[in-house]
Amino acid sequence: MKNYIATIVLLALCIPIKAQNTNSGYFTDGYLYRHELNPAFANSQGYASMIGMGNINVKMNSNLRTDDILYNINGETTTFLNPGVSSSEFLNDIKDISKINTNARLDIISVGFKGMGGYNNIGINTRTDINTRIPKSIFVLAKEGPQNQEYDISDFSADASVYAELVLGHSHKLNDKLRIGANMKFLVGVANISAKFNKAKIILDQDAFQAVTNAEIHSSVKGLTYETEIKERGPEGNKTEHEYVTGADIDNFKPNGFGLAFDLGAEYKINDSWTVSAALLDLGYIRWSTDMVASTNGDRHFTTDKYIFNTDKEADNSFENESDRLLEGLAALYELQDNGDRGARSTGIGATMNIGVEYTLPSYNKLKFGLLNTSHFKKNYSWTEFRLSANCAPTNIFSVTANVAAGTFGTSFGWLMNFHPNGFNIYAGMDHTLGSLAKQGLPLSGRAHVNLGINFPF
Repeated sequence: MKNYIATIVLLALCIPIKAQNTNSGYFTDGYLYRHELNPAFANSQGYASMIGMGNINVKMNSNLRTDDILYNINGETTTFLNPGVSSSEFLNDIKDISKINTNARLDIISVGFKGMGGYNNIGINTRTDINTRIPKSIFVLAKEGPQNQEYDISDFSADASVYAELVLGHSHKLNDKLRIGANMKFLVGVANISAKFNKAKIILDQDAFQAVTNAEIHSSVKGLTYETEIKERGPEGNKTEHEYVTGADIDNFKPNGFGLAFDLGAEYKINDSWTVSAALLDLGYIRWSTDMVASTNGDRHFTTDKYIFNTDKEADNSFENESDRLLEGLAALYELQDNGDRGARSTGIGATMNIGVEYTLPSYNKLKFGLLNTSHFKKNYSWTEFRLSANCAPTNIFSVTANVAAGTFGTSFGWLMNFHPNGFNIYAGMDHTLGSLAKQGLPLSGRAHVNLGINFPF
């Protein structure tokens, strides 16, 4: 159990993720993908991306640091389960809820051009949204083992979606001060898996052991079926057969749903020095055509006060019999039954709000300062961030930004450099600059970001 929990946490921290957007580019002149952050933003010229290379973005965000899980003991890297790591040392650094949230996006191709009285963009992207929520009580149970107390791990959940989108966007200048924009996104769902403990509580005291669970998994993946196994449970002479899920198999994998979403944005120039902007992104949903459900089908209860065993091996309450009953009772708590396909279901894709304020230095208009608030809204997986930046475009072909951020996932330092002469654009940046790395190459902060791209303005 302990090693299983540690493995899950490490895998969640180690998965490389292609991020949705680069917030460091929100106020950066010449950054061609500002329309992904606010559809009201328009480029000064058209562009075409290098296929698959226009916007490469790798990012990991978590308020669970890697060095909260990995420790150096006598020169060797070990996990928090090592006896050399005290419970207080480990648990003091763990949040009540650890969040590992990632929004992935790979821009396959993107084109921007002037026309229809404004600026237009067309893009084809693939996206992945992965969210994990881990309550502190799981780490307490893993580190300290069962003690005389109550453990509630009902807040544990995970959700993952993969889908593609066709984006059609338009930005329009209404007057000298106000510009508005919108993106329409046609979504093609590939897969969604959602798992949650609706109830998971263990109560341990000196005289009894009680547990209750209520868990379910929804899998909207075309061609997915659950693999099951039949096992006999119950006392000798009165055993009954129980079928439970042991895994999953996918056959004839293909798209599994369709949806629609919108981005809405506005930019208002108060005067020559101040500009404000706001955007709501990903207002939409996907209608999945299948919903394979595995569930405990309500509450599962297990209670035992069998702490006294008979030394007689033939007795009904012999040590061997009672230990088998205890282990089988615990195992049955987490066994899910295959409930088959319950038909179509809809899921939101998670909305994001950006609010920005930009100040241009009157004495040197090539230097701007910006404050951006980004908030992501999705049940159980919401987060927010404030980012303060200094943005400079000393020449017409080069721009750079440096910024600091603070929010749900802690503090970070970001930057972006953009080189954009006629006919060519290349940029590189990070929302979170890499700090110290573990021997395995993992960032100790639990956060990492690398963003670069090649495009061809025209």
